[in-house]
Amino acid sequence: MHGPHGPGSVLKRRTGWVGALERRKDRVGPPDRGDQVGQPGRNDRVGRQPGGKDGAGWKRLGTPLGILAAVTGAFAYVGTVDPNEPGHYPVCPLLKLTGVFCPGCGGLRSAHAFITGDLGAAFSANAIATAGYFLFAAVWVLWLVRAWREKPLRIALAPAWWWGVGAVLLVFTVVRNLPFGSALAP
Repeated sequence: MHGPHGPGSVLKRRTGWVGALERRKDRVGPPDRGDQVGQPGRNDRVGRQPGGKDGAGWKRLGTPLGILAAVTGAFAYVGTVDPNEPGHYPVCPLLKLTGVFCPGCGGLRSAHAFITGDLGAAFSANAIATAGYFLFAAVWVLWLVRAWREKPLRIALAPAWWWGVGAVLLVFTVVRNLPFGSALAP
């Protein structure tokens, strides 16, 4: 099969993603012999342990560890340069133009409080962002374990979930801008 999802595709090599047609071929067709140079067939993995001695385990961990390094660097910067002091970061454009708090307003103050260990202040600055830090940590650990076991991370959310996330963000935004929701305002 030629195209972006063929056996030698960049998507398949980098993420391990296999389309429905490829999965059907694996169940019914002849064994995969590795169509590209340097692309082993599926029988080449027999007897190999996850994270085996060939160094391939560390290569698979490169992307999750790189993402962790970037996020750690960003949090270290925000933890060092206090967003509560004026002049260090730009003002939210929506807040500056309209006076309305967006769902991200208070996110930097939340990250600063989170990294310095003040979870109460982190939730007070932006509860959604703080919940997102914990969600990111859980997904990252899952990604790392799956990469170590040579399995791709597949998170497929139905459109209803995406609509639900959008609805939660919308309700959060509206409530934090109303007088009775001032506890959610940064």
